[in-house]
Amino acid sequence: MTVHFGCIFDMDGTLLDSMGVWYKVDLDFFAKRGIDMPSDYASTVVAMPFEKIAHYTVERFHLPDAPEEVMAEWNTMAAFAYTHTVKPKPHAVDYVRYLHAHGVKLAIATSLPPSLRDPALAHAGILDCFDALCSTSDVARGKQHGDIYELAASKIGVETSRCVVFEDILSGISAAKSVGMRVWGVFDESSRGQWPQILDIADSAVIDFRDAPGIEIMEKITA
Repeated sequence: MTVHFGCIFDMDGTLLDSMGVWYKVDLDFFAKRGIDMPSDYASTVVAMPFEKIAHYTVERFHLPDAPEEVMAEWNTMAAFAYTHTVKPKPHAVDYVRYLHAHGVKLAIATSLPPSLRDPALAHAGILDCFDALCSTSDVARGKQHGDIYELAASKIGVETSRCVVFEDILSGISAAKSVGMRVWGVFDESSRGQWPQILDIADSAVIDFRDAPGIEIMEKITA
């Protein structure tokens, strides 16, 4: 069967059960500096590019660190987890391999920098399944805009209208929809509070990838 659509996957909270890693990184980062992490911090930075988060953090908390130093510290804190301990979401690996085996063009669209993105995919055993790997550092704007999804589509050579995006954050889902893509919301505990809105905006949604759409369904909805 020849397929005519492509799939674009977020990583944190979508393919990977990894949001807890960043919560601990944030807690430890602020604790080291004697700062209580504000309740709005995680939700404010979730869709930003990695570099912009560093600049925002330095400016908001008047830190003496350079943004480059902050990013290096975060990378060091998270590197072991992404390389050795972070697990895929239930049935995510099987689903990605199923799509790959049937010739679906696959891309990653993540806020993770390549230094964490690639080891995490390798640890999950699916790095070789993807035709394109995109991070928000590759585009001018974060995931609240459609740039990264359009870049991923162009890299796999599939029109945006024929792409299906899997994403767990509301801003990313809205952005992918805004550039004409079909979007499946993926449940993550970190976005539980936004789940009703995700269900309203996304074309469909899954709790885990056992219930993700088959090739025939995606061919039909992207036709």
